[in-house]
Amino acid sequence: MSATASSTRRRILVVDDEPMVLELITTRLELAGYEAYYARNGREGLARLAELRPAALILDINMPELDGFGVMLEMAQSGMILSTPTMVLTARNQTSDIRHAMTLGARDFLAKPFRDDQLLARVARLMRSHRPRPPLLGTGAGGKV
Repeated sequence: MSATASSTRRRILVVDDEPMVLELITTRLELAGYEAYYARNGREGLARLAELRPAALILDINMPELDGFGVMLEMAQSGMILSTPTMVLTARNQTSDIRHAMTLGARDFLAKPFRDDQLLARVARLMRSHRPRPPLLGTGAGGKV
């Protein structure tokens, strides 16, 4: 396996509009040996996703330009949600938010605030979950955007 393929397998994109949260998450990931990149809104996140082809995505919901649900919907429509394990990391933790994120194809959901050990354990599990899982779009009321 080439060095490029190896680093791609450890590459994580973090999409969040809060600079302090981005710094915290990317620093924790880098200290744990991941190659962390970031985007500050959903539109930028989609562009970086296409450019970087990360092994995993950590995604906030409340963001300007395009929220996390919109990002996941576009990923589902393009098929990218199948190849990019996605964890939602947000302050929104209502049951309906969790259900909606999972319906759109998220593989995990972690509420802010979070502990470092929680984040790293969830990321490690996310990185192992490369099995394609189709989103459940169109199933029940939770599938509507």
